[in-house]
Amino acid sequence: MRIAFLGTPEFALPVLQALIDRGEELAVFTQPDRPVGRKAVLTPPPVKVLAMQHGIPVFQFEKIRSAEGVAALEAFMPELMVTAAFGQLLSAKNLAVPKYGTINVHGSLLPKYRGASPIQTAILNGDAVSGVTTMFTDIGMDTGDMLLKREVVIDSDDTYETLSDKLSHAGAELLTETLDRLASGTLKRIPQNNDEATVCHLITKQDGILRFDVASKAVHDRVRAMNPWPTATAQLDGQPLKIWQTAPSQLNNPALPFGTLTVVDRRLYVQCKDGLLEIVSLQAPGKKRMDARNYLLGCPLDGKRLL
Repeated sequence: MRIAFLGTPEFALPVLQALIDRGEELAVFTQPDRPVGRKAVLTPPPVKVLAMQHGIPVFQFEKIRSAEGVAALEAFMPELMVTAAFGQLLSAKNLAVPKYGTINVHGSLLPKYRGASPIQTAILNGDAVSGVTTMFTDIGMDTGDMLLKREVVIDSDDTYETLSDKLSHAGAELLTETLDRLASGTLKRIPQNNDEATVCHLITKQDGILRFDVASKAVHDRVRAMNPWPTATAQLDGQPLKIWQTAPSQLNNPALPFGTLTVVDRRLYVQCKDGLLEIVSLQAPGKKRMDARNYLLGCPLDGKRLL
């Protein structure tokens, strides 16, 4: 089948690879190269890199809704469009191009968590289960008819990065099944119940700021959801401290103010509303990420407070 694939980050790679493995006739539409890192090195999106490795034509648009974007899609004449974490809204003109419509691979069990951050939001909310949904895209935000779903367990130590990886591979498998059913005429459309829908917002650096006057599990979940970006942060001695990894504990010292750091058996803990949360990995400004035990060797933190 002649398919236009629209995707951008790592999440989209297994989905694109599944289409490549199926031998579909492909063109890739993705976002422009962006400056990355302190030196602002112009870097292609992961989907572009994979496509070029396989000799697949790549088209990049700041807005696929533009006249140029629509014209490029029309010129390719796809029978179907497949999207996965593309990062842009499609217009009615975009959606009118493919003969068989547009199938999206979405990182949640719709109608729960429509929007830009379904994976992070599932972790933030302490969910035990997430999943992927294939759906026909319409003009709304993840409001189209559902096709197939697959559940994925969220482990207690899953981060945004690890859960995204699990969901992307599950999504690739689910897309393969979806396309097989489409070809056989057995694919069923299931309208979403809008009364059950929840919408999640685009994650910003502000979402990474930690508070410690909340339950330790809520702090732990936020650290996981913000790893690797934007990374959970707190203020220590007026400087930002990145907290990369935490671990639940049974310890508590209710006499300590929220945010107070304490060291027990060479392990670093921070006092939250209901107990101590272990800080496993952290990073000071201008320094590399370090194991907390090693960090304590050169920087005593016992009794200091995170704000």
